[in-house]
Amino acid sequence: MAKAKVTPAAAPAAQTYDESKIKTLSSLEHIRLRTGMYIGRLGDGSNPDDGIYVLLKEVIDNGVDEYIMGNGTLIEVVVKDGVAKVRDFGRGIPLGKLVECVSVINTGAKYNDEVFQFSVGLNGVGTKAVNALSSRFRVVAIRDGEFAEAIFERGNLLSNRKGKVKENQKNGTYVEFTPDKEIFGDYDFNHEFIEKRIKGYAYLNTGLTLNYNGQRYVSERGLFDLLSDETGEDVLYPIGYYKGERIEFSFTHTNNYGEQYFSFVNGQFTSDGGSHLSAFKEGFLKGIQAYFKKDYRSEDIREGLTAAVAIKLMNPVFESQTKNKLGNSDIRSWVVQECKEAVEDWLHKNVDAAKKLETKIISNESLRTELNEVKKEAREAAKKIALKIPKLKDCKYHLEDGEKGAESTIFITEGDSASGSMVSSRNVMTQAIFSLRGKIENMYGKKRSAIYKNEELYNMMMALGIENDVSGLRYGRIVIATDADFDGFHIRNLLLTFFLSYFEELVTGGRVFILETPLFRVRTKKETRYCYTEKERDELVSALGSTSEVTRFKGLGEISPKEFGQFIGEDIRLVPVAVSALKQVPQVMLFYMGKNTPERREYIMKNLIADAA
Repeated sequence: MAKAKVTPAAAPAAQTYDESKIKTLSSLEHIRLRTGMYIGRLGDGSNPDDGIYVLLKEVIDNGVDEYIMGNGTLIEVVVKDGVAKVRDFGRGIPLGKLVECVSVINTGAKYNDEVFQFSVGLNGVGTKAVNALSSRFRVVAIRDGEFAEAIFERGNLLSNRKGKVKENQKNGTYVEFTPDKEIFGDYDFNHEFIEKRIKGYAYLNTGLTLNYNGQRYVSERGLFDLLSDETGEDVLYPIGYYKGERIEFSFTHTNNYGEQYFSFVNGQFTSDGGSHLSAFKEGFLKGIQAYFKKDYRSEDIREGLTAAVAIKLMNPVFESQTKNKLGNSDIRSWVVQECKEAVEDWLHKNVDAAKKLETKIISNESLRTELNEVKKEAREAAKKIALKIPKLKDCKYHLEDGEKGAESTIFITEGDSASGSMVSSRNVMTQAIFSLRGKIENMYGKKRSAIYKNEELYNMMMALGIENDVSGLRYGRIVIATDADFDGFHIRNLLLTFFLSYFEELVTGGRVFILETPLFRVRTKKETRYCYTEKERDELVSALGSTSEVTRFKGLGEISPKEFGQFIGEDIRLVPVAVSALKQVPQVMLFYMGKNTPERREYIMKNLIADAA
C-alpha cells in the first residue's frame, strides 16, 4: 500500500523577540493584571472565598494585629451598598508613612518583630491589594490628636492631607473601600459569609469586640465557644479544651460520619489545614493511646471527631498569598508533644468523658471492620464491571492536577436525556458528567455500610473518588443538575441527603452546588433572552411586546446543546449548598427526609433550593 503524502503544517510567523518585548510593571499594574496571585479567585460574592471577602479580611486583619499587640479592643465594620468600612482603635498608621503603607508593596511594620510578633499579614501586600483593586479607597490614620488622610482611585492617589482632629477621637485607622467592578463585575456582599468570618475573629481573639452592621460579637472562651456553636448539643461528651501560650484547641465527638476541623494560624483560617493540623492530629492520637494504654488506630479515634486548633507563629510560611495552608515543618515536634500532654491530662481530669470516648472508639472499630468487609465485596463486584465507570463522561483535569484542576466540575444529572445536551456543550478539559438512572435510594437513617451495597451509589462514589474517603475527591465542584419539577426536586433532595449523611465535609467545605438553568426562553425576531423565574418572564414579555414567543423548558433535555453551552460556561449560575453549622445538619435532615406529611411536601416543592439551611 502506498503511503499517503503528508504535507507539513505551515510554521507560525516568526515573532520578534528583543529588548522592546520586555516589560516592567509597576506594583499597581501587576496587582490589577495578575489579581489571582494576590487574592486568589475573583467571583461575584456568591462564594465565601471570593475576592471581595479577601479584601475585607485584609483590612480587618490589620485591626486584629493591633489587638494582638495589646492596642485597641474594638473593631467596627460596616458593609452596605457594596461599600466596606472598617475602623480599628489601635495605634494608627504613622502619619508620615500613610500613603506608602497602603500603596507601595513591601512597605510596612510587619517585618519588624518588635512591632508585630504574631501577624497574619507578613508580606506587606494586603492593604496595597485592597487599594489597587478598589474603584475608591480612603484611609484615615489618627494618632494623638492629629490625622492623615489619603484617597485613591484604582490605586492612584487623588488627594492626601494632614491636620488636627476636630473632636477627641481615639487613635486608630479607618479604611473605606469599594471593590472595583472592572475587576469583580457585578458583585454582592453576602452578609452570612461576613458574619461567619467576624465570629471567627471573635473566637480567636478572646476579649476583642467586633461590631458588624450594629451587631456585637465577642467571645470569652475562644475555641470552646466555636465548637459549642458549631456542634450544639449533638456531642457524645463535653467539649475538651486547652489553651497554652502558642496553641489553643478544642475537641469532641459526634454521631456524624467523617471528621471536621477548623484550623487557624495567627487568626487566619487555614481551610486546607497544613503542618499545624497534621501535628495536632498526631498529638491527639498519641495522647489518647497513652491514656488508655492501647494502640488504637487513628481512623477509629478520629471517626466522628470535630476539633478546632489555632497556633501563633513568629514566621508562618503559607503555600500561597491567600494563606489557606501552613507549610512550616519545624513546628511538628512541639505541637505534637504539647497536644499529647494536654489531651492525656484532660482525660485524667474528665473520667466520665474518657469512658464515653473509649466507647465511641470501640464502636468505630466494630463499624470499620464491618465496613471493610462490605467495601471488599463492593470492590470485587466493581471488578466485574468494565474499568470505565458506567455513566461517567470524565474530563481531563482533576483536583490532583493543581491549578489546572481547581475549577474541575462534575455534574450529576438524572438520566441520559438530561445529560445529552450537557455532554455536547461541556468543556471536556474541566467538566465531567455522571448520569443517574433515575431516583436513587433514600439513605436517610441508614448505616454507612448500606451505601456500598448500592451499585449506583458506589459507582457515583467511584466517579467522585470518595469510595474510601473525601481526601480522594477528584473534582473541585460537585454540581447537582436536575429538572425543575417534582421528580427533579426529589432527586435533588435524595442527593443532598446522601451527601449530608455520609460526606458532610463536602457540604461544609463548600464543594456542593445546585445548577440553575432557565425555565423560559423568550424571543423575538431580533433577540433571544432566557428567564429563571415566572416574574422575569412576565417582565421581559412586557418589555419586548406581546409578539414575543415564550417557550417553557420542562426539563434539561429540552435545552439544545448550542443553548446549554452558555448555561454551563462563563455565565454559569451555581447556588452553593450551605449549612451554616454542623449542629444544623440533623435538624435539616429530619425536616427534609422525616415523616412525609403533605405540608412538608408542599413546603419542599415551594422552597427547596440549594441552601438547605
